[in-house]
Amino acid sequence: MSDLSGHVALVTGASQGIGRAIALELAKRGAAVALCARNEEKLNAVRDEITSAGGKASAFRLDVTNDDEIKSVIKAAIEQLGKVDILVNNAGITKDNLVLRMKRADWDAVVNTNLSSAYVAIQAVLSSMMKQRWGRIINITSINGQIGQTGQANYSASKAGLIGLTMSVAREVASRNITVNAVSPGYIETAMTQELTPELREQMLKVVPLGRVGQDRDIANAVCFLASDDASYITGHVLNVNGGILMG
Repeated sequence: MSDLSGHVALVTGASQGIGRAIALELAKRGAAVALCARNEEKLNAVRDEITSAGGKASAFRLDVTNDDEIKSVIKAAIEQLGKVDILVNNAGITKDNLVLRMKRADWDAVVNTNLSSAYVAIQAVLSSMMKQRWGRIINITSINGQIGQTGQANYSASKAGLIGLTMSVAREVASRNITVNAVSPGYIETAMTQELTPELREQMLKVVPLGRVGQDRDIANAVCFLASDDASYITGHVLNVNGGILMG
């Protein structure tokens, strides 16, 4: 297990699902965690879960579609926790529809939440990371950003954009010992996937070579690896965690 003691991680969308699992695993491995999301009640519950287990965490209410909030929360996290040297851009939403019927407002909402927020957060942490000459930026993308998905033109475009952002920033900051990578989940068991019909779940499982649904801890473990010194020579990479759906 990678030791992340002495590091401070900021995780967006940390109140539930994959973001919560990432935050818990980072804390378990020794990192102090700045938990960010809109739902304060759920955020506080995650914070309490971490602190009751002996970890260190602070909760910050954050609407990632608000640029000023992103900047002020990151500033507050640095002031309170001393630094932010691991950034996990996990916050994301879906507003599905066929592109012919998709409303511009739904396109903008998904792109702003999933992609633009990551760009703003990266900008906000880079100066301090560059000064300390160490940083880990990890963007949570999706297999649908790699292969597309019917009814998810906005979501797939935002997640594909995260991959391009990852690679571009990785090139820009590599000389400062800052790595920038992405984790691309496949079919992961979350509250959202639990709402699928049994027939659709069975159909999706047929395309997974490993024959099982992924768990949120699978994504959390991948993030912790990329955040650690074990991955110090990996940057600009998309780590696929999808049970073998997409290979190559």
